[in-house]
Amino acid sequence: MNSTKHKIFGGLGILVIVGLILLYTSAFVVNETEQVIITQFGKPVGKPIVEAGIHFKLPIIQNANFFDKRFLAWDGDPNQIPTKDKRFVWVDSYARWRIRDPLLFFQRVRDERGAKTRLDDILDGLTRNAIANHNLVEIIRSTNRKLEISGELEEIQDSEISIKIELGREKITRMIIEAAAPRLDVLGIELLDIRFKRINYVEEVQKKIYERMISERKRIADKFRSEGQGEAAKILGDKERDLKKIQSDAYRQAQEIKGKADAEATTIYAKAYNQSAESRAFYQFLKTMDTYKTTLSEKDWLILSTKSDFFKFLQNPSGH
Repeated sequence: MNSTKHKIFGGLGILVIVGLILLYTSAFVVNETEQVIITQFGKPVGKPIVEAGIHFKLPIIQNANFFDKRFLAWDGDPNQIPTKDKRFVWVDSYARWRIRDPLLFFQRVRDERGAKTRLDDILDGLTRNAIANHNLVEIIRSTNRKLEISGELEEIQDSEISIKIELGREKITRMIIEAAAPRLDVLGIELLDIRFKRINYVEEVQKKIYERMISERKRIADKFRSEGQGEAAKILGDKERDLKKIQSDAYRQAQEIKGKADAEATTIYAKAYNQSAESRAFYQFLKTMDTYKTTLSEKDWLILSTKSDFFKFLQNPSGH
């Protein structure tokens, strides 16, 4: 009896374990950002599962293939492409896409790696065609907005700046999307947007452009330097003129003051000379002493006549 019970409990335990294993392998969880295609022996069965939650499949013979619901990124390879006006540029583009129909997506490209390969073929090709069929100015500008150019650059601005664009960068990218949409739709892919991440000249052209920019900036600098030197010369000339005028006015005023002083001194001397004989003698004595002071030094020898005024004052300071 006991052995029979053990066999029964053992069999039930095995059944429970097998049931748990089957339940574990048949149940799966779908997140909000995921969608699932169930395949049986590699072929899809049933409708895509797009609702989040716990779902079930047949264990062992069926597999759950998960795909992303969110927007996905495509980053193109930079390519050297000639424009319609024969300008060689490097173009780097990127796009945003999503899986619109997971069943069709699985049937056509299997997974995101396969989708990237098809996106590379389609989007890179359409981008090259768009660049090659339009002038460079159409690709880098989106509107005919008037550009503000500083005064010193007005005479060196490129003639392309004044060209009126017909399409522009924004419309060209729209054209790429419209051309790519039907080709991606059959793959279960929806193309949301495509943009030019970077457009630049090839290295050889960049060097020439930089050399031209340097040359133009040097020319502008020389122009400013020449204008500055001219202004400096004008300032120096004005300074010299003003300085000479100031010196001339100062000299004139000094001469006027000196003349007035001499006139006053002469008037005083005349008044003193006309007062009395003693005053005249004293005046003559002072003037003679001044003459001695200005004409003779300690090393000078002077020979005087007995009739000279010098000798007279040496003998008789009163002058009589």
